[in-house]
Amino acid sequence: MDELRPTDPARIGGHRLLGRLGAGGMGVVYLGRTDAGALAAIKVILPEHAGDEDFRARFRREAEAARRVDSPWAVSVTGADTEAERPWLATEFVPGPTLYEVVARRGPLPARSVKVLGRLLARALAAVHAAGLVHRDVKPGNVLLTAGGPRLIDFGIARAADATALTATGLIVGTPGFLPPEQASGGAEPPAGAARSGGAASRPTGPASGTGDAAEGPAGPAPDAPPGAAGDVFSLGCLLAYAATGRPPFGGGAVDAVLYRTVHDAPDLDGVHDAPLRGLLERCLAKDPGDRPTAARLDTLISEDVPAGPTGGGLPDDVVRMIADRSAALLALPGIDATVAVTDEPAVPRPAFSRRTLLLLAGGGALALGAGALAAVRLARDEPSTGGGDGAPGGSRWIIGLHADLTGPRSAAGRAQERGVRLAVDRFNALGDPPFRLAVKVLDDQGDPVRSARVAEEFARDPEVIAVIGPTGDEAAGAALPAYDEAALPVLTVSALQISFPKRANASFFQAAPSYAALAVPVVHRLLLRPDVERLGILVDRAGGQAAHQAGYATNLLTPQLTTGTTHPRVVPAGTTVFDPVLTDLLANRSDALFYAGDAAGASRAARILAELSFAGPRMAQHTVMGPEFLEQAGAAAEGWEFVAPFTDAAAPAAATFAAAHRKRFGAAPAAWSAEAYDVAGLVARELASVAEAAAKGTAGPAKGTASPAKVSATPSGDGLPTRSALSAAIAATRYEGISRTYAFDEERQQLVGQDAHLYRVKDGRIRYLGPAPKPKD
Repeated sequence: MDELRPTDPARIGGHRLLGRLGAGGMGVVYLGRTDAGALAAIKVILPEHAGDEDFRARFRREAEAARRVDSPWAVSVTGADTEAERPWLATEFVPGPTLYEVVARRGPLPARSVKVLGRLLARALAAVHAAGLVHRDVKPGNVLLTAGGPRLIDFGIARAADATALTATGLIVGTPGFLPPEQASGGAEPPAGAARSGGAASRPTGPASGTGDAAEGPAGPAPDAPPGAAGDVFSLGCLLAYAATGRPPFGGGAVDAVLYRTVHDAPDLDGVHDAPLRGLLERCLAKDPGDRPTAARLDTLISEDVPAGPTGGGLPDDVVRMIADRSAALLALPGIDATVAVTDEPAVPRPAFSRRTLLLLAGGGALALGAGALAAVRLARDEPSTGGGDGAPGGSRWIIGLHADLTGPRSAAGRAQERGVRLAVDRFNALGDPPFRLAVKVLDDQGDPVRSARVAEEFARDPEVIAVIGPTGDEAAGAALPAYDEAALPVLTVSALQISFPKRANASFFQAAPSYAALAVPVVHRLLLRPDVERLGILVDRAGGQAAHQAGYATNLLTPQLTTGTTHPRVVPAGTTVFDPVLTDLLANRSDALFYAGDAAGASRAARILAELSFAGPRMAQHTVMGPEFLEQAGAAAEGWEFVAPFTDAAAPAAATFAAAHRKRFGAAPAAWSAEAYDVAGLVARELASVAEAAAKGTAGPAKGTASPAKVSATPSGDGLPTRSALSAAIAATRYEGISRTYAFDEERQQLVGQDAHLYRVKDGRIRYLGPAPKPKD
């Protein structure tokens, strides 16, 4: 819990406020106490959303839905005023951790604990369905654990079965990995022949937990269950499988792949050895909604007794201690003196924009190194003229966060990005008359998705953080997105390259680099737009994970679309060490060139075999293979191999000034990904200056994708300060000339437009930069 800020109110709706439990792009959640001493979590909507009638209607619906649920296993509403100037909703305060946090920290729960958890949450869902509601977002993050048992929370997207949805047409509502197949497929029934959750059999043949009747027939929704209730039961099955195994039953990675597996594949229940629990999960995870038990029926199918009293609801002792520790920490309440709302206090003065500063900031060329003499002079200085690179105190300040893997498997990329961001901040602060100071805040996620989510939450809570560069990897980015989206915090990644990430409500996540699929375009043109190549052999090594799968699949798909050439693709399982038969097959099928998608070990094996077979055609591998491991293991066979990469090199002419400044500051040439991080940090600085100017003047220009400029405001709260949402809109509409590429984003998914990439080749035992990768003539 964070302390209250001077501008926070002292009381809301009869509650004395004690601290901040969290904050996001939609509102702030406070811990409050009534005059009678009862604690409550109070969600208060931000002023910029309070005037939005659609948003207010959604908030009103949330309050109404939560009020209708009567269950000791669901948080209850204690008060609300949805018509207030700043609408608020108070619920009972639950000081425990989420199920997601517990499993992430200690691993899977024992079978008995999972069954008790399932029985209590089934009762919560039965109450939800009895009220004529469907929750629609049952997931581990929406279950709080307490000494007395679980609590189902967050009715933000719950709605009555017959209500008109206030969402866009075709929008999937809920959380991928915990969605039922009928929702994951956009409402369509699973295709005929799709695998059901029980594997070869469509349903388990015996009772689920020792108390059911094997001859009872399908346990479909009861006549009084609202439409969609069966989807909540499927989501509960996913939640319980996660609790039992420590992983979602349909895996992770790209959201499209997760949704596909949800619709077509059987769930992964490996590790669930308790037969009654496994049978229970299989019934909940049936593809056909009619084959799932109702929530009320599920309660009776579980034989596990529910412990009485504050025993942790059948949880292991270490989890009970975790709950006690969290409760103690959250209940170490501050003093209850009233907090003074200083609404009349003048804001901290912001430096005026001089004409000289605006001229310097107006064009991308002035902020992109290598584009002008000004940048060279600024970066060549020993010290910025106005303070340190992290924005010394004095005047107004904004923070650019760096969310990176600094000590994990991608630490080299993370540290290179840190240096690039710091150089960009140095350069901005060295401007003669900057409109504000910039600082850098760096947090290490160690390449771990669980830590990545915590890093995102910390950045989201920090009011001075106006934008974040990162995360470094695909899985870390996916784990961080929910927290960043909730806070409407602009996030730009230069090295998370999977084909798609979940589309979020606030459109604040920007993929500032070509995806693995986009990189296939220059690969195809490099290998096939030559007279000596008609057929491309493609070897996809699953050891390379999703990166290899996506790159190989896209290359195979695009070859006949972009050229007159053909392909001969082969896929080998992860762990394959004998490549001779598959490479022999590729050459036997007249492959004139070869593209390898996988890891460095596999690429080196392929290189040695091709050298033994005297194959002299073009050979290329993913950029993920580039590095000392490939050179060392492949030896002389590495000579001539090429790579298409999303990052530039210090040897590129456009990077000359940047590289010189990097050597001066850090004593070494910039590594891969440093220039790209420098580019996007410069982009953020320029757009922030533009938004700050608009905020200072109380004006705003039109944002990309908006219906009317009048609806866009740089400072909707009226305090003269730029907002995260306004900065996101500015970034979405920008075009920025960087060192590595031109940065512009499509409206639909905020992905990079264009196929700017870079070409490398092994020559004389070293990986050398050749220049920009080829592009199609049109």
